[in-house]
Amino acid sequence: MADTTKTATLTLDGKTYELPVLKGTIGPDVIDIRKLYGEADVFTYDPGFTSTAATDSAITYIDGDKGELLYRGYPIEQLADQSHYLEVCYLLLYGELPDKAQMADFEMRVTKHTMVHEQMQYFFRGFRRDAHPMATMVGVVGAMSAFYHDSTDISDPWQREVAAIRMIAKLPTIAAMAYKYSVGQPFVYPKNALSYAGNFLNMCFAVPAEDYVVNPILEKAMDRIMMLHADHEQNASTSTVRLAGSSGANPFACIAAGIACLWGPAHGGANQACLEMLKEIGTVDRIPEYIAKAKDKNSGFRLMGFGHRVYKNFDPRAKVMKESADEVLDLLGIHNNPLLQVAKELERIALSDEYFISKKLYPNVDFYSGIILEAMGFPTSMFTPIFAISRTVGWISQWKEMIADPTQKIGRPRQLYIGQTRRDYQDVTSR
Repeated sequence: MADTTKTATLTLDGKTYELPVLKGTIGPDVIDIRKLYGEADVFTYDPGFTSTAATDSAITYIDGDKGELLYRGYPIEQLADQSHYLEVCYLLLYGELPDKAQMADFEMRVTKHTMVHEQMQYFFRGFRRDAHPMATMVGVVGAMSAFYHDSTDISDPWQREVAAIRMIAKLPTIAAMAYKYSVGQPFVYPKNALSYAGNFLNMCFAVPAEDYVVNPILEKAMDRIMMLHADHEQNASTSTVRLAGSSGANPFACIAAGIACLWGPAHGGANQACLEMLKEIGTVDRIPEYIAKAKDKNSGFRLMGFGHRVYKNFDPRAKVMKESADEVLDLLGIHNNPLLQVAKELERIALSDEYFISKKLYPNVDFYSGIILEAMGFPTSMFTPIFAISRTVGWISQWKEMIADPTQKIGRPRQLYIGQTRRDYQDVTSR
């Protein structure tokens, strides 16, 4: 909303322009420049949009200086300690925590939609066995619009609701199928008696030849991973979903676009990159060599899984994830694993070395989630698909909010053109 007591004044070429200031419930004020081009014939310049609010939103808030993350106003630490993933999904989608009846109804609707159309299994057979699961997910999720025609009309609120439930329910099944396909094992159908996280673990690790019992500590850790990654304000993949959605694209296409963006190593692929770095280091005795490289500005090397672009303090999700990492490692008794020994020693150094402390390069959520997933037995190629499962509800919540916004326009960023000015074409014989 506009703060009528406050404006920003811009003076350009001797002319003065008064720009309204918008004030949110918390966070920095925002200068409204929507009329600036029409009135002053200038654009603003902000590569990466790091200082530009492209929308208003009531879903998630981050205070990077405080190290604070709020879902609909609730601190992530409280939700991680007292809630569970599907309850957080309800909160993000509908704005309030559910009562018992609402929670039961929501869980039932998600559970009943976990199976995918049987013909979709043929899509997997078209991919090479060594295809990255994210490549498979981008294709299969995009193809959902070819199977679920009754939930692609974005003008119909009920169809938007059905599409949301379908994607939250089916993404774990699709990701598990991508994993099973990559290791040459048969697909495992979902089980309605299991929890959301437990069902995903069962679909990944069960085989027809024997029973698989979901360990409650691993189940809780997976639930937390999903909860902590459920939404994170207007990041690259969320902005991609919103930009795709602004054109009127169907919801399945929008989420497929988000998955494609998430694949990047600077975004959702960060925990995979972190584990690959740990494998490169190899053993604890080589850590000093890599610490020295990290401190050398000219080396070109940086430690993955440390620090965060938004959080200038400790990543609040990392505190919670560290607890789960310790619980999982204790349960599995694999402290002698060389990779995990390297991770624990790097963690110790980062929390005690003055260089890391002064630059606030604390272990982030990607560092700890990678350790947990590695310990559970997931290959690094599955780390980003699990992130995609977790973030699906955030993408959908943001997409639904955007569709319902009467001020929404198709995204059209501007540019500062630095190419050739007008010139005339010359025949090839004259060049």
